[in-house]
Amino acid sequence: MSESTPLVQPPKKRGPLIGLIIGAVVVVVALVIALPLVFSNSGTTAGGSGAAGSTAEGDTAVVADGLGSESDPVRIGVVGASDPYWDVYVQAAKDAGISVELVDFTDYAQPNPALSQGDLDLNQFQHIIYLAQYNKSAGDDLTPIGSTAIYPLSLYSTKYKTVAEIPAGSTVAVPNDASNLARSLLVLQSARLVELTDGGSPFSTLDDVLPASKVKVTSLEAALTPTSLPDVAAAVINNDFVEDAGLSFADALASDDPNDPSAQPYINIFAARAADADNEVLGRLVAIFQDTPAVTSGLVEVSGDTAQLVKTPVAELKEALATVESEIK
Repeated sequence: MSESTPLVQPPKKRGPLIGLIIGAVVVVVALVIALPLVFSNSGTTAGGSGAAGSTAEGDTAVVADGLGSESDPVRIGVVGASDPYWDVYVQAAKDAGISVELVDFTDYAQPNPALSQGDLDLNQFQHIIYLAQYNKSAGDDLTPIGSTAIYPLSLYSTKYKTVAEIPAGSTVAVPNDASNLARSLLVLQSARLVELTDGGSPFSTLDDVLPASKVKVTSLEAALTPTSLPDVAAAVINNDFVEDAGLSFADALASDDPNDPSAQPYINIFAARAADADNEVLGRLVAIFQDTPAVTSGLVEVSGDTAQLVKTPVAELKEALATVESEIK
């Protein structure tokens, strides 16, 4: 029996090796089975079947790389990034897997050139008429890809409490960019402070203010109209600058009506380069803005409850833009 012992020992010595081989095979098989499950659950990556709109069902649409990823955030130009709803919006986008970087501007002249030159991917600060006039003057083709709200444009004064108190011959300041200037003149005309040639239009200028008008009108950069109040009888001030000037929306002496059908050209929009008009990530960001109650309610709150939220179809926005552009002389 002692001589036969070596014959049965070798298999015992090979036992651990076989165990390792079997263990390795089991691991490989497990990985082969698991990998399809992993990839089937990652359908919400950019370009996957769940990339658009999946957040409505509680899934997270993750941008793994490219535009909207952490290494390449979507840069959105705004005027008034300190408004609290923007922080809410950035977080909502992050929750949907899209990284957003806000770029704050202090005046309206900068965001469109920055977008056109590629420094931004989107901007959100302007209405359709403003964009139309920019495109015509710059020979550009920026385009709306979504709507946000219509804001009334209002007249304020630190010297007088009613329009009737504004003295004849006094001076009223208005924004000097063409679209807001014309709209301001229409506000002043509705308040019976000026008379405009042919009743005025979205393209009226200071030259259209008739001599019979009650007040004189001067134009300033939009951000400067609030600071002009000590030197003028009243000023038309864009919503972005009202509270920054220590004013309350309730202090407005006169406003236009954002619910009027003629107000469509004053719908505020998200704008993109024409080449990016159908970009999926940018489209999802518009939807996140429009469909996140904490964002839209925050926008309305910041406006002093004056903003009217709108979800106008993109085709209608583009049609309105084309119409306005065709009417610009």
